[in-house]
Amino acid sequence: MALKTTSSAAKAALALAVSFSLVAGGPLAVPAAAQVKPAAGPDSVADLAEGLLDAVVNISTSQNVKSDDKAPIPQVPEGSPFQDFFDEFFKGEGGEGGNQGQTVNSLGSGFVIDPSGFIATNNHVIEGADDIEVNFANGSKLKAKLVGTDPKTDLALLKVEPKVPLKAVPFGDSRTMRIGDWVMAIGNPFGLGGSVTVGIISARGRNINAGPYDNFIQTDAAINRGNSGGPLFNMKGEVIGINTAIISPSGGSIGIGFSVPTELAQNIFTQLRDYGETRRGWLGVRIQPVTDDIAESLGMKETKGALVAGIIKGGPVDNGSIETGDVIIRFDGKDVREMRDLPRVVAESPVGKAVDVLLLRDGKETTVKVTLGRLEDGEKQADAGDEMTQDEGTPEEGATPETGDKAAPAQADLVLGMAISDLDADARKTFDIVESVKGVVITEVTPESAAAERGIVPGDVIVEIGQETVATAEEVKTRVDKLKSEDRRNALMMIANRTGALRYITVRID
Repeated sequence: MALKTTSSAAKAALALAVSFSLVAGGPLAVPAAAQVKPAAGPDSVADLAEGLLDAVVNISTSQNVKSDDKAPIPQVPEGSPFQDFFDEFFKGEGGEGGNQGQTVNSLGSGFVIDPSGFIATNNHVIEGADDIEVNFANGSKLKAKLVGTDPKTDLALLKVEPKVPLKAVPFGDSRTMRIGDWVMAIGNPFGLGGSVTVGIISARGRNINAGPYDNFIQTDAAINRGNSGGPLFNMKGEVIGINTAIISPSGGSIGIGFSVPTELAQNIFTQLRDYGETRRGWLGVRIQPVTDDIAESLGMKETKGALVAGIIKGGPVDNGSIETGDVIIRFDGKDVREMRDLPRVVAESPVGKAVDVLLLRDGKETTVKVTLGRLEDGEKQADAGDEMTQDEGTPEEGATPETGDKAAPAQADLVLGMAISDLDADARKTFDIVESVKGVVITEVTPESAAAERGIVPGDVIVEIGQETVATAEEVKTRVDKLKSEDRRNALMMIANRTGALRYITVRID
């Protein structure tokens, strides 16, 4: 077969290489980088797939949905032989009319993780189902009961009662998988059971805003509707992901699929099997991202970590071990590169475990030991009205803060585009600020100022500047003047809204 090139540069390079070979009187010299041959894909995955197909199942569900359709019932001529059929179909038994229910069916995938009959799948595959049936590769079917679900990671565990032990597949370590590694997906796309597709890991640690613990594996192995809940295998036949979502304008595969990694899923399935629910670790802090401006204001050499913006009352660290303004940069030996890393590593830790937390406080690294609570208990606290349920103190997108006809206190000082005043009883009443909030009230914000850009609104309260508390308007001016004298570009402020919810922001110093 003749070698074809489509580039004149490529032809010139080939000619130069041949010329060099003839002049040197030896074999063609090839640079070391060019000697690296791209690894070929697997010759075949037939043997691998054959040993795994029996462990992958199709899951069919049905849900009874009552119809509220009030459309008129069709009429048939009197004495029609179809009268009985119409009465049964449109009016129900007895022919008395009423809402006609209907059954909604859906299909998904799953896989056996224990020979005794435990089956893993996605929560959205079985959510709301009244009846769950598992279909095996050999054609047999078994009714399944729901053991437990975890909507936060979209995982669910089922149990069937087989007469003989089932074929199960083992979990692998998703942390060892690299971008470019070959993977294989088996599932039930569009109801076509036992379908095998092969691809590579395209990316790791993907955040698609599906939940608080997003850490998806991205793959180009074809995943379609019906693949949800099915396994993603490595080339050893170990499950390293649970296929969960795709990006697709058409509903079919375009080579962008996402799987929950087993480093997250395996522990969830263990908890669901042992307790029927999840039992996640809980630190009891409100956090926000560390931006470049915040990092600069704190004197950090690198933008990383999670900034503690509040401590939950009655939580595990409501004892002073962690303080607002701390930056958590390592938790239990795991680096916290960005804010979203912290909830995940905390949740994966056992309840009651004592862990070391590396903090950046007052410009210095310090290690504290904390004992984790249980997240589910913390969520119950929040439901009862804990401060964790309060908003972030910023207006909703497109919303205009309402100040009504309330007049701002007189004799306000202007600093960084904000009119500020001491938080006395009149100011507290004017802006409906709760008694627990202490600091300096912002009475007006100049349009298009640095403060307005950061979403500061009248009624917000300055609690700290540069991690130092302020109680009077004069203290705010003094702190800002000091920052200006130090040639700081931004002022780091802790701001409380009227209800007391805290957040850190940086305001540009002009």
